[in-house]
Amino acid sequence: MTTPTSPLLTLNNGVQMPALGLGVFQSTREQTAGAVETAIGAGYRLIDTAAAYANEAQVGEGIRRSGIDRAELFVTTKLWMSDHGHDATLRAFDASLRRLGLDYLDLYLVHWPVPADWERTLDSWRAMEKLLADGRVRAIGVCNHHPHHLEDLVRATDVVPAVNQVELHPFFNQPRVRAANAKLGVVTQSWSPIGGGRVYNAGTPDAPHSPLEHPTITGLAQAYGKTPAQVVIRWHLQHGLSVIPKSVRPERITENIDVFDFELTVADMAAIDALTTGVRAGADPEVVDQQLFGVTIDND
Repeated sequence: MTTPTSPLLTLNNGVQMPALGLGVFQSTREQTAGAVETAIGAGYRLIDTAAAYANEAQVGEGIRRSGIDRAELFVTTKLWMSDHGHDATLRAFDASLRRLGLDYLDLYLVHWPVPADWERTLDSWRAMEKLLADGRVRAIGVCNHHPHHLEDLVRATDVVPAVNQVELHPFFNQPRVRAANAKLGVVTQSWSPIGGGRVYNAGTPDAPHSPLEHPTITGLAQAYGKTPAQVVIRWHLQHGLSVIPKSVRPERITENIDVFDFELTVADMAAIDALTTGVRAGADPEVVDQQLFGVTIDND
C-alpha cells in the first residue's frame, strides 16, 4: 500500500507547507508522542502544536521516534499571549525550541491577538520578524485574526503573515476571513476542522451539533464510500485550505490522510458550504485576553 502524501501549499515567502497535517490540541502528554510517530509513519509531514498545549516536548519525542529526517517535516508552534512583548517573545521562542528539541521552526504563530493590548501584539510580531530575518524560523503567521486585526498588523509592520489559522469547519466556514486572507496572500489554516471544537465547549448553549452527524455529510460519505470526517477534510482541501485534524487513535490518524483518491463535485462543495451557521465554538478573538484563559507558560 502506498503511503499517502499531502499536496503542498506555497506560502507568500516561497516556503512550501503541506496542506494536511496533524493537530495535537487536547492530546495529552501520554498520548502525543505516539500520535506524532504514528502520523509521520502514515505520511503526515506537518505537525501543529503550541506552547499552551503543554505537549511540545512530546511532539519532539514523537518526531525523534519516527526516524524521519528533520528536513522532511514542517513543524509549527505558537506564542501564547502571556509572552506577548518583544523580549518575552524571543524568550518564549527559545523555550519552545528547547521543549521540541529542534534548532529551528518551520512556522511560528501568534496564538491569539489581544485587542485590548494591541501594542504588545505588535511588539511580538516585530520580534517574530527578527526571528525570520535571523533564519531561526522559515515562516511566521497568526491565529484567530479577524480581517481588521490582520489589516492593522500589516499596516504597522513589515512582514505580511504567511498563515492565519482560524476556527473553520462546515458549520462555521468564515467566508469573510478567507476572502480577507486571500486578498493579502495569506494561507487560511483550519483549526477544529471537523467541528470537534464543540466537544471541548459542550457547555456553550448555542454550540452547533457535529457536522459529522449532518445528513448532508453522512449522505456524501455513503455515496463516496468514505467516512464523514474524510468528506469534511476533502472539503477543506478543495477550498485551498490547510487543515490540521486532531486524533490520537492510530486508525483515525490513518483514515484522515486517506483523502486523495476521490473528489467532491461543485454541487457537493456547495451543499457543504450551505451548512454554515455563523456560530463559533471557540472564543471570539475580539474579546480575548489573558484573563479569559488563565494560562501562563513556564519558559524556565
